[in-house]
Parts: sequence; C-alpha cells; structure tokens
Amino acid sequence: MQIEKNKVVTIDYTLTDDDGEVIDTSEGGEPLAYVQGAGGLIEGLESAMEGKKTGDEMQVTVPPEKGYGEHDESLVDIVGRDAFGDVKELDVGMRFTAQTDGGRRTVVITQIEGDQVTLDGNHPLAGMQLNFDVKVVEVRDASKEELQHGHVHGAGGCGDHGCGGHDCDDCHGH
Repeated sequence: MQIEKNKVVTIDYTLTDDDGEVIDTSEGGEPLAYVQGAGGLIEGLESAMEGKKTGDEMQVTVPPEKGYGEHDESLVDIVGRDAFGDVKELDVGMRFTAQTDGGRRTVVITQIEGDQVTLDGNHPLAGMQLNFDVKVVEVRDASKEELQHGHVHGAGGCGDHGCGGHDCDDCHGH
C-alpha cells in the first residue's frame, strides 16, 4: 500500500541539524504515526512521503520555508520582569503561553538582563534546515474516527494517542 492522503503512516526517523547533531529520533521509542494529508507533519517531510510504501528508506532535507518557517524577528520582544506577575524565578529556556495580537503563542525566555526579559515566539526549529533519515514501518487505511479527528488513535481508541488519556474533544476542540 502506498502513502497517499488519508492513509495512516508509521515511520522510524532521526532528525539532525546541518552539523549532524540529533534533534529528535524515534530510536529507542515508539515509531511516529500520522495521517497523511492531515497536517500532522511539516509540509516538506509530508510531501516527500507521498507515494512511498512500507520498507522504503530515504533521506529528506527540508528547508525552513517547508519546515517551521524562517526566524521572524517580529516574534521577539523585550518585556519587564513585572510582566510575569507572581513568578519569582525566571531562567533562560523557560516557556510561557502569551496572548498576542495573533492569538495565544508559546514563548521562550532567551535572555535576561536586569529587569529586561527577552521572549521569542518563534518555533525552536524556525530558520533551520532539517535533515531526516526515515524508514516507513507501516501504511494502512485510516479509520473513520481518525479521519474525523485528523490524528492516529492507539489500540485503546481516542484516549490512547498522546493526549494524556483524557477525552479527545478536550484537547482538539472537536
């Protein structure tokens, strides 16, 4: 069976940066399963998967514009320490959810100088070329429920797919 829209695809993968440093991998864990065409993968990798079949192995290089986008300086802001309310300890790398003009966005503290805190709302992999080594483990038809929800369900149904065991409607707004 070939990978095409609405198929459940399971892959083993290793993601590296241009220096060969591993960013993420399924090695030693569970393979990644997604529904082709449902937006569960970055555009560049998902399009490279189209037409492949179980057992295929490939290397895929994804440029920033087909991955997490270019780094956008407009998503970097400097705020006063008082913007964090009751949070007493602030450290570089801490993540917060901020309300922005574009809606809710995850931001990370990238620098602290005195009472000035630099926040970055870019995805951590924005601006990076992404290098994937991929092996297709399985391709199957998606269930009706998986197509409705746009993601793969485990053997236990909707609560068995990484949402922490709660009702799918709670985390996906269906």
